[in-house]
Amino acid sequence: MNPRLDQLHPYPFQKLRELFAGVTPNPELAPINLSIGEPKHVTPQFIKDALVAGLDGLAHYPITQGTEALRMAIAAWVRRRYGVTLDPASEVLPVNGSREALFAFAQAAVDATRHGRRTVISPNPFYQIYEGAALLAGARPFFLNTLPENGFRMDWSRVPEDLWESVSLVYVCSPGNPTGKLMTLAEWQTLFALSDRHGFVIAADECYSEIYFREDEPPLGALTAAQRLGRGFANLAVFNSLSKRSNVPGLRSGMVAGDAAVLKQFLLYRTYHGSAMSPAVQAASAAAWNDEAHVVENRRQYAEKFAAVMPLLQDVLTFDAPDAAFYLWARVPGGDDAAFARGLYEKRHVTVLPGSYLARDAAGSNPGKGFVRIALVDHLDACVEAATRIAAFVREST
Repeated sequence: MNPRLDQLHPYPFQKLRELFAGVTPNPELAPINLSIGEPKHVTPQFIKDALVAGLDGLAHYPITQGTEALRMAIAAWVRRRYGVTLDPASEVLPVNGSREALFAFAQAAVDATRHGRRTVISPNPFYQIYEGAALLAGARPFFLNTLPENGFRMDWSRVPEDLWESVSLVYVCSPGNPTGKLMTLAEWQTLFALSDRHGFVIAADECYSEIYFREDEPPLGALTAAQRLGRGFANLAVFNSLSKRSNVPGLRSGMVAGDAAVLKQFLLYRTYHGSAMSPAVQAASAAAWNDEAHVVENRRQYAEKFAAVMPLLQDVLTFDAPDAAFYLWARVPGGDDAAFARGLYEKRHVTVLPGSYLARDAAGSNPGKGFVRIALVDHLDACVEAATRIAAFVREST
């Protein structure tokens, strides 16, 4: 077997199961799971209808590039959302969810033959797919800590200058998982300048881009930033997903957009990888990308939950309101995030994710230590009940 598999760390939720082993939660309380970023809102009926209507497509092999109708729907959404015009034939590619594509992208983008370009940079804490993708592509992950003192942002000046020439790929996540922070135009300008100087590819994970709190202030995206800065899309690939936007995590549907030359090579890789999307899923996906009304309603529900939950927790946990996404990244009393999560599960039957499970030791510290990630994915009543239980747990423990 591939010896690189031995380098992979256990997934956070496997570690969480091990943490809870032998623990019997309070049987008088119904379980509430806020550990995993899986939307619990209802899938819109029109998406289900489009999926069923597309079932005749199962009689045909799909092409990896996807149908013209789907690529045009994605390009139209990008134009509405970001004010950017893309060529549906060369600058858009449907994928089987952003997780699958973010992993596969490293296998195509890491250039270990060119001056030893074996480094992949990612934020820390991070989505663990970035690390696994780098390791299995034969690269060395470099974790750039996002810390409270710099607003949980990626500080590019903390990357050693002599490392840049070994970098093939940089992962960024905006809105960020788990912090909910956004990259500013100035931060994009710095990263683009570094990419232009050193020749690495940028993978911009934007799967939380449609969960924000003011309809007149959508998060800045990489494509918009590139256009505003007048640099074009060179060495830029943007990843997005319908899972969070449209409440269809089981559909496994997303998209990649950006540099036509990069996407051409990624398409070649995917053709061999066997990554074509089911025709029925393509039909449902096109319907989802073409509609915004359900996304506005989705945002309203998340905003309602944050407005209800944050006041209940502000006196017992330390956190900033996120810029976007559906996570609260909260510092816990005592600083032991794993013990906090275990105690909360045992005493109050609420599951949250220890922040240290989402990070690696780097530059002398684990930047997730002392934090928990609370995913406000359940319905309003469940989230309010969970927050009430968390507050009670903290008060009885201190």
